[in-house]
Amino acid sequence: MALFGKSKYAPLVHKIFKKKDDIVIKKAVATPVETEKTGFETDKAPEIKVKCKGCGSEISKKEAGKYKICPKCGRYFRISAKERIYITVDKGTFTEFDANMTAANPLNFPEYEEKIAAMQKKTGIKDAVITGRAKIGGCDCVIGAMDSSFIMASMGSVVGEKLTRAFEYGAENKLPTIIFAASGGARMQEGIISLMQMAKTSAAAAKLSDAGQLYISVLTDPTTGGVSASFAMLGDIIIAEPKALIGFAGRRVIEGTIKQKLPDDFQTAEFQLAHGFVDMIVKREDMPKRLAEIIKLHYNKGGKEQ
Repeated sequence: MALFGKSKYAPLVHKIFKKKDDIVIKKAVATPVETEKTGFETDKAPEIKVKCKGCGSEISKKEAGKYKICPKCGRYFRISAKERIYITVDKGTFTEFDANMTAANPLNFPEYEEKIAAMQKKTGIKDAVITGRAKIGGCDCVIGAMDSSFIMASMGSVVGEKLTRAFEYGAENKLPTIIFAASGGARMQEGIISLMQMAKTSAAAAKLSDAGQLYISVLTDPTTGGVSASFAMLGDIIIAEPKALIGFAGRRVIEGTIKQKLPDDFQTAEFQLAHGFVDMIVKREDMPKRLAEIIKLHYNKGGKEQ
């Protein structure tokens, strides 16, 4: 297992997963797959409409387009990890890592295995993140995309392990690494094992940095809890999508603690940009071009950092 190897912690880590799954790279094609979280159905029902949370308009899949943007107010609908990869990477270049890694139930949490199985059937993925190698604008990179439709992209053992392996792959192969974060925080059903992933992914991000490689963190709606408190905020360059919710604790918790009313735009991408927590806000449709520009500024054609 990444970061553990044959250490004294290995027996515990091996219990977390249903099977030992060293880095296995599986060819995969990234295709757009709609999820309930976006509100849109499949191509078989193109006239289905969903209500925009921004302006309240009824928007069809065709009107929202492949980037899933409300044409009336510009608000973004949440998209799946497969959709994210589809609209970001160069066509036919994505190779998925650890596609079949599945969490066990190390704490014997009631009905957790059933919940995992239901989410896998609903979303078509094994857990809340997809990682792999791809090209963006012709530039080789490692990419990871979290999926909020899978238990709100909570970070458990599988999410932490897959992200750790992605960082390590980038370090070992001298590749820039891009992670699209979207999460409600730690996965309560895995308790302390979930919280361990904060330190684990942060250590892996440091490993990438020590190898002299670029880490770009892209914060999408929402990026909160243990994810925002770990690898999501450790990027060399931190990008956010417009109006994305970015923070740690929720508004009500903070207001109840400090006994003060928070600004209306508190924890939005725009608020975080104004206060120096993110470096730039990039529109979804402009993301591939901007990522390619950043990578080319740091790397030559051979993939080595300049």
